[in-house]
Amino acid sequence: MSVMMYCSFKFIKHPLNSCGDMKKLVLYFVIALFSMLNAFPLSANDNGERQQWMNEMRQYKHTYFAKELDLTREQQNKFFPLYEEMEAQIRQIDEDTRVMERRVAEAGDDAANIEYEKATEAMYDAKVKGASLEKDYMVKFKEILSPRQLFQLKAVERRFSREMMRQHHRIRSIRNAETR
Repeated sequence: MSVMMYCSFKFIKHPLNSCGDMKKLVLYFVIALFSMLNAFPLSANDNGERQQWMNEMRQYKHTYFAKELDLTREQQNKFFPLYEEMEAQIRQIDEDTRVMERRVAEAGDDAANIEYEKATEAMYDAKVKGASLEKDYMVKFKEILSPRQLFQLKAVERRFSREMMRQHHRIRSIRNAETR
C-alpha cells in the first residue's frame, strides 16, 4: 500500500470537522488538479504524466467516497476494485458509442440514413447498457455496503461530479478574468 493511500485512509479515520472543511479540501484539490492540467499537455508524449494525474484523481475520488459513505478499510478494499471495474466497463461502452458518432459526423453529407439510425440507436443503447451494468453491480455492492451506504452511493456520485464541475467553472472564471 502506497504512502499516499495510507495518508488517505488516515485522513478518513480522522474526519474533517465540518462541511466547510470538506468544501475547502475539494477547492484546494481542484485548484491543484487544474493547475496540473495547465502544466501538463495531454499528448501522447505526456502519457506518464496523464496517468499520474488519473491516479491522483482516482485516489481523491476514493477518499471522497470513503468519507461520504463512511466506509471501513475492509469495505474500501472490497468496494473500490469492483467500482473501478464497473466504471471501466461503462467508459468502454461510452467510447465505442463516441467512435460510431464520430464516424457518422465526419462522413457528414456522405453518411447514409441507415448510418445515422445505427449511430442514434447506439447512443440510446449506451445509456441502457450503462444502467443495466450499474444494476448488475448493485447486486455485488450489496455484499459489501450496508443498505444505507448503497442508497447513498448515487447521491455521493452526483455530489462529487457536481462539486468537480463547480470547481472547474470557478477556476475557468478566474482564468478568464486574468486574461482580460
